[in-house]
Amino acid sequence: MVNCEHDALEEYSHKIPPLGWRSSSICPRVVSCAPFFAIMESKTVILCIDDDPAILHYEKELLERSGYSALMASSAQQALSLLNMCKCDAVLLDYEMPGMNGHEVALEIKRLRPELMVILLSGSDVPIQALTAVDAFIPKLDASRELLPVIAALCGRGRDSEQEQKDLLQ
Repeated sequence: MVNCEHDALEEYSHKIPPLGWRSSSICPRVVSCAPFFAIMESKTVILCIDDDPAILHYEKELLERSGYSALMASSAQQALSLLNMCKCDAVLLDYEMPGMNGHEVALEIKRLRPELMVILLSGSDVPIQALTAVDAFIPKLDASRELLPVIAALCGRGRDSEQEQKDLLQ
């Protein structure tokens, strides 16, 4: 049997929409991952990390309706595994989680992938040192209003549309 590096995606494969991919004799899990990887190539990909399934569902729906692709992780360990396998452009990270808190996860993400934009979300106060490890902070109470503009600014969508507007005016 051939080893497969897609074990971390096993629990996510049922959420990946089928796009007519054929089975693989090498690794059946690659088949379930492949359509999602193809989608990710053309969209900005946001990794959402939160231990609350309702929050993850909300973030996924909001991001996908806004034209982003969303990867979901309910723990720091799942998120770090996904980061090793997947292209991501930004991370939405809850501060209060079991195991590793958001500050610890942000430090590890920046160590592994310093180019990634990390947005920290919290429903409570966050220590100042945690804010130094991230690119943006949004209180959860303000997330419905602030999340998409912050993601657009950090991932360059705002800059692209501003440049397009300037080009049209000239």
